[in-house]
Amino acid sequence: MDRTFVIVKPDGVERRLSGEILSRLERKGLSVVAAELRTISRETAEVHYGEHADKPFFGDLVSFITRSPSLLLVLEGPTETFKVVRTLMGATNPVDAAPGTIRGDLGIEMTENLIHGSDSPEAAKREISLFFPGLS
Repeated sequence: MDRTFVIVKPDGVERRLSGEILSRLERKGLSVVAAELRTISRETAEVHYGEHADKPFFGDLVSFITRSPSLLLVLEGPTETFKVVRTLMGATNPVDAAPGTIRGDLGIEMTENLIHGSDSPEAAKREISLFFPGLS
């Protein structure tokens, strides 16, 4: 089985969409291996978004992801689980996301786009070890 990492971001939790988002992932056939409602620390957020550290939006990104609880998930599927999740998520900008995707149906703005999903198997391993070290 193949694993990936997902965050239902603070806006998704605040809007009470965690159940809807998780339901869509499970209806696709993915299984929850680990789940935790957690307010991400600034230090963890800075590591998680480290690739954006030199970009002008980095501070806002860290402030957003740490403002209130997120639902952290490790999901499992038969193969290329990260691709399955990324397809279900839709385009990063909800304005461009296709209807039927999480962001296309539920998202409103680019800066609050409900969900994060690992973008590769390597990223999934890194993110799982960062957020759920006992699973790595």
